[in-house]
Amino acid sequence: MVEIISKRDGPRREDVAAKEFIRTNRATIDKIANRLTGGQWQAMRHPVAAPQPEASGRLWYTPPRRASSDVSPYVRISLNGRIVVADLASGRQIHFIGELRGSGHMRRLALATSQNGLFDPLDDQLHAALADLEGLRVPDEASEESLERELAIRLGIEVLARGE
Repeated sequence: MVEIISKRDGPRREDVAAKEFIRTNRATIDKIANRLTGGQWQAMRHPVAAPQPEASGRLWYTPPRRASSDVSPYVRISLNGRIVVADLASGRQIHFIGELRGSGHMRRLALATSQNGLFDPLDDQLHAALADLEGLRVPDEASEESLERELAIRLGIEVLARGE
């Protein structure tokens, strides 16, 4: 004799439990999604009819820049090893200095030059001020901090302590 086993009618118990869990925790899920996306989750789910800017012939909108006297530059080494001079108030990158290449104790400074395979090379004045740092070993976080200080001093930028 052959016994036929078929899928039962209706959703599985696990699916019902998952949908119920999501339904009861929807507010918390939305808060987390908004936090992770910087508010884009709510904007995507509930679009507000905002006035559209007039077409100016540009492909994208660029917010107006602040006057150059308002810029307060500082040197920053990102987690991915990029070294930039950024504006403290806006966080915008002003200059790309270079990057840390390698891993662990073998990390070395590679300045932004075409010889290092980077698109946007340093201008001549910045390169002249930093040329002797090319290939400098930066094995740990303490070395990163001293490199940030040295770059800031050579570029005439106020030295900031980490965490400011």
